[in-house]
Amino acid sequence: MQRDPVTVEKFYTENASRLDLKLVAGARGLRRIIKEPTVNRPGLALAGFTKYFASKRIQVFGAAERTFLKSLAADIRHHRYDTLFGHKIPCVVFSRNHVPDRAFLQAAERADVSVFKTPLITMKFINLATLSLETMFAPHGTEMGSMVDILGVGVIVKGESGIGKSECVLALIERGYSLVTDDITKVTLQDGREVMGTGSEITRDHMEVRGIGIINVAAMFGVRAIRHEKRVDLVVTLKDYDQVRDVDRLGIEDAHVEILGVQVPHMIIPVRPGRDIARLVEVAAFQTKLKLSGYNPAKELNERLIAKMAVTPPL
Repeated sequence: MQRDPVTVEKFYTENASRLDLKLVAGARGLRRIIKEPTVNRPGLALAGFTKYFASKRIQVFGAAERTFLKSLAADIRHHRYDTLFGHKIPCVVFSRNHVPDRAFLQAAERADVSVFKTPLITMKFINLATLSLETMFAPHGTEMGSMVDILGVGVIVKGESGIGKSECVLALIERGYSLVTDDITKVTLQDGREVMGTGSEITRDHMEVRGIGIINVAAMFGVRAIRHEKRVDLVVTLKDYDQVRDVDRLGIEDAHVEILGVQVPHMIIPVRPGRDIARLVEVAAFQTKLKLSGYNPAKELNERLIAKMAVTPPL
């Protein structure tokens, strides 16, 4: 599980297009670290009350903050600027494309604090920025394996090199399911309970098929064959048949694997010539979907057998 520091530069580069951010001043402050995954409107701090000032967050200036500052005399306003930048705030964002006055920009440059502007209204920026920050602060990692969406069930297909992972995923795509990522799955923990899987932006839409090379899945099968993100509901590990000693033939007890602290259902499928692995992974996904809805056929059959033995008289 990883939690890399979230710098102002990282927030800017990953959200500049989505939030329409423009750097106005304080380029030297891009290395500052954002320590809390939310934003703050510094109205009370500008009024002089800084006891509970959330200085570790991105500071957002909307119409209320700008109007209040204009109501102050110049010397008081400049003093409030110095007070604001006296705290180690990560950066400042002005909504509605407002550009602060020269004194504010000069104070930001002296304190090495980046100042941005955005055309978004204040509340829309706050909502979008908070969602982005929550994702950036979420624990993340990688899982070696391809991921496919099978009727809403996110399945990571793992296995040793050459076992047939790509061929299995390709067959599932041909049946109308969607590729999330090939070979390496990037996982992120959301809300502390759901593991989301996605792929690298560079290799997105592509996969490697041994003997053929790199193919563009979206160009070959259409955009419906691609999904950029999906919750991880099941992990399937493909193993050579001879390496699987104890095959679970009933499935009464569910096996799990831990990903980012979350227990995810796990199935091992033995592989040998003649077995339709794609069909078996498909059925495994259907089975998982049934279990998630509260129905376990193995337990139902077991209960029937127990009930039958209870009413059958001994010989």
